[in-house]
Parts: sequence; structure tokens; C-alpha cells
Amino acid sequence: MKRLTSLLICFLLVEGVSAQTNEEVVRKIADQVIKETVLGFEDTETKKFYQSSADIPENVKVKYASPYTGWHYAHGVLNLAMINLGNYLNDPKYFNYATRHVAFGFDNYRTFQQRFKNDVKHYTYPYGEFFTMEELDDFGAMSASVIEVYAKDPRPEYKTYVEKAANHLIKERPRMQDGTFVRAFPHKMTLWADDLYMSVPFLANMGALTGDKKYLDDAVKQVKNFHNYLWDKEKGIYWHTYYTDLKRNGVAHWGRCNGWMLLSKVRLLDKLNDKDPQKKDIKKLLEEQILGLAHYQNAEGLWHQVLDKEDSYLESSCTAMFVYGIAHAVNEGWIDKRYASIARTGWEGLKKHKLNEQYQLKDICVGTGIQDNLPFYYNRPVGLNEKHGTGPLIDAGVEILRLEKLPKK
Repeated sequence: MKRLTSLLICFLLVEGVSAQTNEEVVRKIADQVIKETVLGFEDTETKKFYQSSADIPENVKVKYASPYTGWHYAHGVLNLAMINLGNYLNDPKYFNYATRHVAFGFDNYRTFQQRFKNDVKHYTYPYGEFFTMEELDDFGAMSASVIEVYAKDPRPEYKTYVEKAANHLIKERPRMQDGTFVRAFPHKMTLWADDLYMSVPFLANMGALTGDKKYLDDAVKQVKNFHNYLWDKEKGIYWHTYYTDLKRNGVAHWGRCNGWMLLSKVRLLDKLNDKDPQKKDIKKLLEEQILGLAHYQNAEGLWHQVLDKEDSYLESSCTAMFVYGIAHAVNEGWIDKRYASIARTGWEGLKKHKLNEQYQLKDICVGTGIQDNLPFYYNRPVGLNEKHGTGPLIDAGVEILRLEKLPKK
């Protein structure tokens, strides 16, 4: 009887989602994120809430009041998605989400900068990433979103911040001899697929903001170089990492890192002029990746945590990224319309299998480093409406709405 009741609830949920328009579904997904976002701080011991950092006593340790409050690449991805949704629906509520988030960071980071400026563990307190910029995670995607907020809310400090970030990116970040971005951990000069997204959308937006071609040229170089180091020609997908000291790849074709690779190409193509001869090269790499990904989509339209390992779990953030990237490529006319079926099937799979009754996304892999054993990837925990997945899901929804208006012929 208990099993029958569970099955009935599941059936009613699926039927309820299916009965709604895609616009209604996307709005409810975004509205749930807005509902879960609390801009403020919480005492780690007493749970007391502080609206502003200025109200926090010096001896009190706090954390963000909600996972959506912070200054991390996932927040930048979400901001960009909310801006995208707001622009498409002409609804200021969603654009204002990003505006408020960015403004809150700028209004509050100085307190923590003054109190913890000598603390090297910047991730242990709020807004440490804001002013340390230790890794691309700390500022790349967030800076890309700050630029888009700046277009409608031109606070001078926003421009100062992105100029500082751009200078740091261009002149100070570790690179290989050929100019490819690498990380300092867990091994020096290690290339992570994730970092293509942590750099390219920001470079592309800086190119658009300043008109300086050096940013777009660097972005193109990164896409091509990352492809050369990480592409598995035999399987048609990307490895997660490349070790420069060992001159070899890691062990996993991780789903979300392939998503970062796809979305970086999409973001760059959005900013490249049609007359730029390099645009054709990036389109070719995009189509090649989409063809590769199509081979790993399962019967429900979803993709696995480790793309080529069917015994790894079905993961939501990479699926949303692939739906978004493929649908966007079709909508922009970069690839043939027949590819749209891959995106549509993926979207339906997410609605049917990965959304709960509150329109929260299930089975999102949490933040993930690199390891040289596949069980590390198999066993990464999943979260509900975890910040790594909600931005890509909203972006995917926008592109599905655009596909619905695409002429059939």
C-alpha cells in the first residue's frame, strides 16, 4: 500500500508538470530560487540573523544566510541565467535578482576584508573570494555577471572591480607557455576543464564592454587550447583534467566539466562578430562536441555523472547544460535544426525525472575537485536545488521557450 501511494504521488507530480506550459515551469523554477535566497548572514552558533555585515560584532563568526548569498562562480552562472530569463520574458523581477545579489556583495565585502585580510583561508569566511581572487573560481563567472548588471545599473565601483579582475586575469594568472590557464592545486600547472568557463565568458563580456579585441582573442585561444589538451577523439567527449608535469589526462569524462566546455563556446560565439574568421573555428568545435554528447544521452534524455559510465548516476546539472547549449546553438542557427530533438528530449527528461513538487532540481552533483580514481566521481554527493545546477536549468528553460517559437521548416 505504501509503495502504491508513492507511485501515485510520483504519477500526479509528473502529470502536473506535464500539464503546464514550459513558461509556467521555468517561472516556477526561478521563483523557487528567489524564495530560497536570503541576502544576509547567520551566526554559526546562535543562528542569529544579520541583515548587514556592519551589524556583526567583531568576535562573532558568521556564514551566509543561504547558499545563494555568496560570491562564487555558481552565483555568477545563476545571475547570468536570471538576467537571461528577465530579458526574454521582459520581467524585471528576474533581472533584479542579479542586481540585488551583486549590490549586496559590494555593500558588504569590506567588513570581511578588514577583519580577515591576513587570513589565507579565504573560503572560510564570507566574501573572501571577492577581494583575494586566488583562483578563477573566485571571480571569473561573477565578473561576467557584474558586467551585465553594470549595463543597467552603472555603479562606478562595478567597473572598477571588473577592470581589476581583467587585469589580474590577463597579467597575473598562471598559464602554460602557450598561454593556457592552469591552476596551482592540487598539483602546480594543472589544467581543469572547469576553468574554461571561469575565464571565457568574462573575457567575452570584457571584449564587448571595452571593444578591446585582446579579450576575445584570448578567449578564442583558451577554447582552442583547452580542446587540444582535453579532447578524447576516440570517445568524442572531454577529459576533466590534464597534468602538465605528467603530460597526460586524468581518469574521468566528468559530465559537468563537459558542460562547462560547451557553455564556454556558446558564450564566446554570442560575442564574436559574424565577420570574425575565428567564429567558424569555434562553431566547428561546438558541433563536434554536440555530436559526441549525443552518443551518451540515455533513454529518458538524461546524461550520467561520468558520461561514458552507465553505472554512474544520472546527473542534473550537466543535463541542463547540454540542453541549454544545444538548444541555444540551434536557436542561433549555428547548427542544423535537427539537433533540437536532443535538447527537447533532455528537457522533458529533466521535467519528468528530476523536478520535485516545489520545482526544485534533484540530483545535482556538489562542487567537485579532481582525483585520479573513478570512485571519487561516482561517489560525489548530490544536492537538492544545489547552486551548481539551478542556473543552467533556468538557461535551458529559456532556450526551450525560444525553440518553441522557431519555425518548423
